[in-house]
Amino acid sequence: MTAELLADDSLTGWAIGYTIGIVVVLVVVALVVPILFLARSIGQQALAIDDALQQAVTNTAPLAELHTTIESADVIVAGLAHGRERLGG
Repeated sequence: MTAELLADDSLTGWAIGYTIGIVVVLVVVALVVPILFLARSIGQQALAIDDALQQAVTNTAPLAELHTTIESADVIVAGLAHGRERLGG
């Protein structure tokens, strides 16, 4: 009879262990799945942001030549001022 009681206790222990293990796995899955969905969403938004930044680089590239335009405008204004002085204005 003692062997039967030990066998029952052993089976109960295994059942409790499996139950706890399953609960732990379910909790981990419940915590990880939303994180994975959030990471996927962030990744998609990052691609959209990168595309917008690439477009901004393309759209603002001509600003690099703004210094040349300002220098040309200064030369033109100086020439106009010199012409005005020569005409007596």
